[in-house]
Amino acid sequence: MEAVQLGRLAAGHAAMLAFSAVVAGSFSLGAVAAPHVDPGVLSALRFVVAVVILWVVVRASGGSVRAPLRQAPWRWLVLGGLMAAYFVFMFEGLKTAAAIPTAAVFTLTPVMAAGFGWLFLRQRLTARMALALALGAAGALWVIFRGDPGAMLRMEVGRGEVIYFWGCACHAAYTALVRRLNRGESPVVSTYLTMVAGAVLLTLWSAREMMATDWAALPAIVWVTLAYISIAATATTTYLVQFASFRLPAAKVMAYTYLVPSWVILWELAMHGSLPPALVALGVALTCVALGLLLKD
Repeated sequence: MEAVQLGRLAAGHAAMLAFSAVVAGSFSLGAVAAPHVDPGVLSALRFVVAVVILWVVVRASGGSVRAPLRQAPWRWLVLGGLMAAYFVFMFEGLKTAAAIPTAAVFTLTPVMAAGFGWLFLRQRLTARMALALALGAAGALWVIFRGDPGAMLRMEVGRGEVIYFWGCACHAAYTALVRRLNRGESPVVSTYLTMVAGAVLLTLWSAREMMATDWAALPAIVWVTLAYISIAATATTTYLVQFASFRLPAAKVMAYTYLVPSWVILWELAMHGSLPPALVALGVALTCVALGLLLKD
């Protein structure tokens, strides 16, 4: 039994390690594509593509969606709405915010996830976890304020970072609620129904903008970004979070977000050959220390 439990924990950690690497690519690609297309339109398209992919996976795995749809279908609207809101806020924020500071905002998610974990699941923090969350939040704020204590004291936060913060709050709530609202559905089926609900809500929300979009005039980076975020950063990451949420506490699931700024730095280096200032790297180092503390049993 202990070996089985250790295997479940290891699988959860592996899923979230992959999650952090895949999510990081969304920031670097999204920052380039965001100015060229409405965030609601881009998010709606990514959900629709993800639904098609996940439907194939559900059919191949022999899963059924009939029973979950009959049992409190409002659950999928809640979960899908939270994920839809997260992605819209993300791309709206990336219109004015750079990739690395935005990724740093994402590392505030574990603090909020811990709060929602207590609210919905009564998961309690140990002293070490509280310390880790505090260190991670401090590192994130250091990156958000670009290593400038004066800007931190003056609370000079960019509009894009503020917008994206509210998206991260939605993501943190989703992490706890996906476990609270589950009634025995497999991660694949649950992810599929979440994506369907999100696709419906986003299509209704952005229908006017979709009609007004000049699709032929969109640059290639928009289509490249759409392919990546639909396949890797929507369907895959949503599944990974649900998979890990059944095996790890909510705060530990989102602890892996502390790796995202480090991955984004590598993405930015690969795409643009750019590195952040040395002072900013101090904040990234703090988030990595926080990750180590959170993962220790």
